[in-house]
Amino acid sequence: MVRGRARFPRLRRLTEPAQYQAVFKNGRRARQAGIGIVAACNDVGHARLGLAVSRKVSRKAVVRNRIKRCTREVFRLHHQDLCALDFVVVAYPESVRATGRELSEAFLQLAKKMCRTCAKS
Repeated sequence: MVRGRARFPRLRRLTEPAQYQAVFKNGRRARQAGIGIVAACNDVGHARLGLAVSRKVSRKAVVRNRIKRCTREVFRLHHQDLCALDFVVVAYPESVRATGRELSEAFLQLAKKMCRTCAKS
């Protein structure tokens, strides 16, 4: 069983459709290496993650789940370094060919870019 810091609790996730809609409506967008991030400021005081990986990315659930798993893992390990934003990761068909490391690096670069952008606003 995973304990302590290694968890990915519900309060770190976007769970309601209204939360996703708010991010897509009010968020800033950036894209790199097959993934895009839409980020919007939140008032909960910590970063939260949502995932949007459609069947257009890949018809195979195994491939879509790998993308989501890699993204969740990097967020789980680095959420304390991110500012209070809601992140929605949108996968594109190019992400199918990306390795886990490439997806992780792309997410971190985009997330930190969004944090700097939000801090300036």
